[in-house]
Amino acid sequence: MPTYVTLFRWTQLGIENIKVSPTRLDAARELFKQLGGELKSFHILMGQYDAVIVGEAPDDETMARIMLTATAHGAIRSETMRAFTEEEYRKIVSGLP
Repeated sequence: MPTYVTLFRWTQLGIENIKVSPTRLDAARELFKQLGGELKSFHILMGQYDAVIVGEAPDDETMARIMLTATAHGAIRSETMRAFTEEEYRKIVSGLP
């Protein structure tokens, strides 16, 4: 299943309601599950971004649905990237001309 890395920044609304963010994280974990994916890990960060998740979803369209649903409440802004495992990386490189 494809892996995705999503970087988050809390909006003003999100930081004002930071104490309920664990509940939102639980809801995101459940959303991944309902749509056939899995939220693998969550970390808060120091620096340019406030948090990061690593998740899996069946395809890009499903991940887009997950992220649009998760960010619709306005508490976070996100940036999602497709991540390739070492095995996928080796396959990609082995196919280079």
